[in-house]
Amino acid sequence: MKLLITDDDGLIRDSLKIMLELEEGWVAQTAANGNEAYEICANTPPDVILMDIRMPICDGVAATRKIKAAFPQIKIIILTTYTDDAYIQSAIEAGAEGYLLKSTPADGIVERIRAVEKGAYVFDKGVKISAKKAPAPSFDNLTERENEVLEHVASGLSNNEIAAKLFLSQGTVRNIVSALLEKLGLRDRTQLAVFYWRNG
Repeated sequence: MKLLITDDDGLIRDSLKIMLELEEGWVAQTAANGNEAYEICANTPPDVILMDIRMPICDGVAATRKIKAAFPQIKIIILTTYTDDAYIQSAIEAGAEGYLLKSTPADGIVERIRAVEKGAYVFDKGVKISAKKAPAPSFDNLTERENEVLEHVASGLSNNEIAAKLFLSQGTVRNIVSALLEKLGLRDRTQLAVFYWRNG
């Protein structure tokens, strides 16, 4: 697998490169900012990018948006220390397939890279996907109840919490979540949340 590590901290870049290249068949390039990352993508496109958020010249969100527009097949995982709602929302809207914290163990990063490369979305357990402050969107192909449940899933609530809010049984909520996944052609709750953020 071809990887690109984009971070303005040289020590982090070098450490990640050494760690990731321990995996058989993995080769990692490095970039110090979003512009460098874009140039590498134009010349030797990677399969997956690990992208820091805050960098000089071109930050991670701007770089993700630019790279995704030109090279949509490249998967991008934000790897940062920041859990701010604004950063998470911006990263998702820019097209990132994942948002991980730098405190994620090495084997966890490797596991999530593999998942994203196969088409999954990944979010660190320390990252909460918050609901939008604007009025909740409504999707025409979903029922009113399905739209309600989708909104709560996107806000990070569990089935138990959703059931309590909507005065439903956990089994009913579970069935609605399953119906949502089937209707929207998605695999899991994380993809439901990403769908809500990107399309709402």
